[in-house]
Amino acid sequence: MRRRAELPGASELFRTTARASEPPEPPPEPRVEPAPGAGARAAEPGSGGSRGRSGSGRRKHDAKITVYVSDEELLALEQARLALRAEHGIAVDRGRVVREGVAMLLADLEARGADSVLVRELRRESGE
Repeated sequence: MRRRAELPGASELFRTTARASEPPEPPPEPRVEPAPGAGARAAEPGSGGSRGRSGSGRRKHDAKITVYVSDEELLALEQARLALRAEHGIAVDRGRVVREGVAMLLADLEARGADSVLVRELRRESGE
């Protein structure tokens, strides 16, 4: 009796599982739509002052931040992610949703300045 268990080799662990007769399905193209209330100019690439700002998408990111959210905000973010997948066929992670939202707010701020959604909301919250 052997004392060591026999483990599968690398070729077995990393073998392809797709059938050779089926071509791989390409990932769905992401669709970015402007946020409600955001100006159309802010969402259009190359229009006015927005300079075509958009989320960085799916790639390796060099910087990281930590953002604390309430339970309700996290639940809403997760529900939005699931709705994107179920209703629109867009499979993304929460980070991608957040990056797209940040990009849209920054484009709106750049294009509309004091009339931007971000400035209005921050002023409303601070009681100005």
